[in-house]
Amino acid sequence: MSLVGNWSYPTTIKFGAGRIRELPEACAAAGMKNPLLVTDKGLADLPITQSTLDILEDSDLGRGLFADVDPNPNEKNLHAGVAAYNAGGHDGVIAFGGGSGLDLGKMVAFMSGQTRPVWDFEDIGDWWTRADADAIAPIIAVPTTAGTGSEVGRASVITNSQSHAKKIIFHPKVLPTVVICDPELTVGMPNFITAGTGLDAFAHCVEAFSSPHYHPMSQGIALEGMRLVKDYLPRAYADGTDIEARAQMMSAAAMGATAFQKGLGAIHAMSHPIGAVFNTHHGTTNAVCMPSVLDFNATAIADRFQAAAAYLGIGGGFDGFRKFVQDFNDSLGIPRGLSELGVTEADIPELVRGAIIDPSCGGNPIELTEANLTALFKAAL
Repeated sequence: MSLVGNWSYPTTIKFGAGRIRELPEACAAAGMKNPLLVTDKGLADLPITQSTLDILEDSDLGRGLFADVDPNPNEKNLHAGVAAYNAGGHDGVIAFGGGSGLDLGKMVAFMSGQTRPVWDFEDIGDWWTRADADAIAPIIAVPTTAGTGSEVGRASVITNSQSHAKKIIFHPKVLPTVVICDPELTVGMPNFITAGTGLDAFAHCVEAFSSPHYHPMSQGIALEGMRLVKDYLPRAYADGTDIEARAQMMSAAAMGATAFQKGLGAIHAMSHPIGAVFNTHHGTTNAVCMPSVLDFNATAIADRFQAAAAYLGIGGGFDGFRKFVQDFNDSLGIPRGLSELGVTEADIPELVRGAIIDPSCGGNPIELTEANLTALFKAAL
């Protein structure tokens, strides 16, 4: 089976090994003549980034690069990126990398022409309508990990450097115009990033599948996304050059982010404040929280995971699925508890205050309160 495709859902996606070479055509389709490539500090000097800049330069598209992006990007990174964008006279952004590079790149394009502060566009009610939609620059997304799925998302997560709160900034036009999914770009990912990002995709699918909201399309995508991660993440983890496994994981990442239009839940509500305070890897943090959240939500989700387990080839219904998740985490070197990420019981009140106001709470099948979140954090320690 050829793992190559041209898709138009949820946006234009060029999928397949080697397709980064089509970046100049994507720029033309998006109307870019002088793009700024935004990535994170760790990727800036790597061969995949430099060869991508070569492709742009060879097509007279310049070599614009901004890489002052932290693992959990904040408004300081954003202000610097917008300044670089405007100073360079750029006309679009290529968001390149894992979740941090993709999220910050999308926000540079979004904020380059806005006059209000970024926090005015938080994903609350209709706050997105405050933005000048005509001032949003075009975006091309090029993922280099297989996890966040930010390449097909209409939002970014930005950390407030003052309050250490992670905020979701949303606008429909933040959805990239063109996405290039080239699994060859993920071949060099180290094992712990392969595991963490892959389990981020899995968490997106699990939470979307658990959400009580009505969205049958997302439900189907979440189920198949879980299967792809179950079948192919162990292969990508064992052999980073397994291009079939890398491709299937890249699909699963995009599927997870498409599915969570149906909602996220307690896993992400917990993970966001932990990441903001302790600067932990987002996907790894999700994975650590997942077993406790499954236990917490069991009464509301057992029936639907009975069916999911059968589809996934996991015996024992919900209990079998819950056991599979812990065994899966263990096989991928994921810590058993939040204490291994530096969290102590004394930190829980601050984390609960961050979690209870996180928009992800709205998709949890059991209503979240300060009391039950406190118990959840303690269970996850």
